[in-house]
Amino acid sequence: MPIMKRLNQYLLCRGGFWNYHRRVPNAYRELDPRGTIRTALNTDSLQIARARRDALASADEKLWRALQSELPSALDAYEAARERAMALGFIYIPAEELAAQATMDEILSRLKKVETSSPIVTVQADAMLGLVEPTAITITKAFKIYCEKICAVDLKGKSDTQIKNWKKVKRRAVNNFVAVCGDLPMNEIKRSHARQVYDWWSKRVNPTDDSKPLHANSGNKDFTNLKTLFERFWAYQGDETRENPFRNLRFKNVIYKDIPSFEPDWIKNKILASSMLEDLNIEARCLVYTMVETGCRPSELANLRPEHIILDHDIPHLQIRPQAKRELKSKSANRDIPLLGVSLQAMQACPNGFPRYREKSNSLSATLTKAFKARDLFPTEDHRIYSLRHSFEKRMLEAGLDYGLRCKLIGHYNNRPDYGDGGSLEFRRDELAKIIFDNINLSL
Repeated sequence: MPIMKRLNQYLLCRGGFWNYHRRVPNAYRELDPRGTIRTALNTDSLQIARARRDALASADEKLWRALQSELPSALDAYEAARERAMALGFIYIPAEELAAQATMDEILSRLKKVETSSPIVTVQADAMLGLVEPTAITITKAFKIYCEKICAVDLKGKSDTQIKNWKKVKRRAVNNFVAVCGDLPMNEIKRSHARQVYDWWSKRVNPTDDSKPLHANSGNKDFTNLKTLFERFWAYQGDETRENPFRNLRFKNVIYKDIPSFEPDWIKNKILASSMLEDLNIEARCLVYTMVETGCRPSELANLRPEHIILDHDIPHLQIRPQAKRELKSKSANRDIPLLGVSLQAMQACPNGFPRYREKSNSLSATLTKAFKARDLFPTEDHRIYSLRHSFEKRMLEAGLDYGLRCKLIGHYNNRPDYGDGGSLEFRRDELAKIIFDNINLSL
């Protein structure tokens, strides 16, 4: 969409109804004889008028590029026609489908719009009567449209790192499809291609040679992402009824391996042992210690802001909050956690948080994983840094903390009716005091 210099640019209200009112730029005067463009938007709602204005402005700019170019873009022409139809109150419908399904009244209303709209009758007719052929948009181009236009609202509120991670998993699905089937146009992707991808994944999930099997869940994620891309792309193009070739393709009976927790003795005698982590940088070290008594996700701690670290309070605590350009994993993750024991000592040593690792979750994970492996701090190959979070939850369970409070402190959804705020900070502190590791003095 074009960027408007003013919120109501190209809008003119007459008789209570809004019009799209715009002069053809000098650079295109010889190509576009309209001079001043006047199009009724058929609404008294300013919000609707702005949306229709945006679509018409975008369509006009695509038209001017096409008129000026010796090789106009087929994608521009198709999208411009679709946007122009939408702005004038119609859904773009291909001519064959329009002829087969539309009523005479609908066809006449479209013809009437052509007669009364624009001196460039051909452009308006193409949009109203579905005369622009859909361009052959490949799956890689469709993925670009998906990220930049279709999911633009979905990505609002995410940080640059979160957007990068969001795209990474979905791009992998597209890349795998291209590796197996080629960069096919979206309108040529059939069930046979989806089955090819399924067979490709099947050989990797259940290899017949000595190669290491991939987890079936990775294949299922690919199919989910391809199915969603296909569905939302064609809905965006106005073809919601197109059959999805990736439907119902999943590996069943997938066994998900749980991340085990650390036993309390292992944490106390190994991870919290004197000098065990002393050669690790102070921020990474304190982040680990903070996880021990708060159960926070590593990314939640890494992206803490100083204003959410409340140390000058009767009950020192952390505030896990969404930020202007960083969303939390879920609504339930928004919470206040009292600081006790080693976590309080760690945050007192890092009162401004962990700026070294802000928006660098991959670097943090690599640093901590390498440090734990070098010191034999993982009891099994299945243990992870995240095991500290699982240990926190298990310790609360075994200490008899209420289910609702455990959900509140760990940041999980509580499937029971919520009648309160999870208890005061004083109550939370007193309950957490039941599980802290006593008599641990960190050298920070």
